[in-house]
Amino acid sequence: MQDGVRSGHRRIEADPETVQRDLTCLVLTIVELVRQLVERQCIRRMDRGDLSEEQIETVGLTLMRLEEAMAELCDHFGLSPSDLNLDLGPLGTLLPTD
Repeated sequence: MQDGVRSGHRRIEADPETVQRDLTCLVLTIVELVRQLVERQCIRRMDRGDLSEEQIETVGLTLMRLEEAMAELCDHFGLSPSDLNLDLGPLGTLLPTD
């Protein structure tokens, strides 16, 4: 039997610091994905004329604050925006690179 393998199960040796950073990265990646989706949806609605001037102002301010908060969180946890863009292999990256 190989070291660390028992009955087909692998033992995971996880460093608490690495686990925390990886979990933080995953959570921030999901938040960034949702932020980008909401931003694109708002742009579509704005282009169609579905939003009032007041709604456009509110959405713009909200998205700016969320982007700033994301930058602060990335900085706090020592992550870069590229760290949040998971590589999905043959599918490419999770987040668009525009």
